[in-house]
Amino acid sequence: MGNSRFFTYEELYQITDGFSVQKLLGEGGFGSVYKGCLPDGKEVAVKQLKDGGGQGEREFQAEVEIISRVHHRHLVSLVGYCISSNQRLLVYDFVPNNTLHFHLHGHGRPVLEWTARIKIAAGAARGIAYLHEDCNVPSYFSWLYNHGHPRIIHRDIKSSNILLDNNFEAKVADFGLARLALDAVTHVTTCVMGTFGYMAPEYASSGKLTERSDVFSFGVVLLEIITGRRPVDASRPLVDIMKPGAIIELRNAKIDMFKGSMRLAVDKWGIVKAAESPAEFTVKEDNNLSLIEFELVTVVE
Repeated sequence: MGNSRFFTYEELYQITDGFSVQKLLGEGGFGSVYKGCLPDGKEVAVKQLKDGGGQGEREFQAEVEIISRVHHRHLVSLVGYCISSNQRLLVYDFVPNNTLHFHLHGHGRPVLEWTARIKIAAGAARGIAYLHEDCNVPSYFSWLYNHGHPRIIHRDIKSSNILLDNNFEAKVADFGLARLALDAVTHVTTCVMGTFGYMAPEYASSGKLTERSDVFSFGVVLLEIITGRRPVDASRPLVDIMKPGAIIELRNAKIDMFKGSMRLAVDKWGIVKAAESPAEFTVKEDNNLSLIEFELVTVVE
């Protein structure tokens, strides 16, 4: 099916040591992820969907067919899948250097340098822009994603869904999974799915999903990268610290170790402009990830 391989449940059970705690990489809204190693030595991440995904075999296969056709250097590639009774599992390339969230907020972690932060942001923007603008979803499947348009909306962009390789290249994970879970649970396309703190207010209130919802979520990730603050902070909401025309002082001690008392003007630095625009309450029609990625690359250069 597409470029993906079918695995038996027994194969995946074996390479994850029976889905042991020792192999557990993480748990999220869609299920648990385990590290495994195929007989040829290839390392993989095995995602066991909650409640078996709740989907019928045909619907699940249709979704996997789409995900398997999406290839980009900044997206995590699907290796294969498994359907066994009520079990639904997805097998991905293993990305070795954990998540952006881990490197920003993990206790006792080494400092994530400023240049690495911008590199990660630009890479993630490229990957998401590809989903929105360039991925080639076959026309006979495109109705599953956005009413006939051949594009994929991620729905759950956040720092824990941005994986990093050993060179700190970003790889966006879990695109398509919100769709899998959505159809499985309700069969209603307006069901709101996402993560509190990253979700666009207009999407949360209306259920209307467009690429702009992803742009807003990515704007929150940019603010998180710039400030080192978590999206949900009762003492000071993250989006409140970034106002048009303001001078932003990065008080994050980790960044200060490298840049001193760095101050960035919104009208000077592309990364702050990029973060400011999508983090408005409503996202402007002309905001897109390609434009944001261009501004981020401009900062690097």
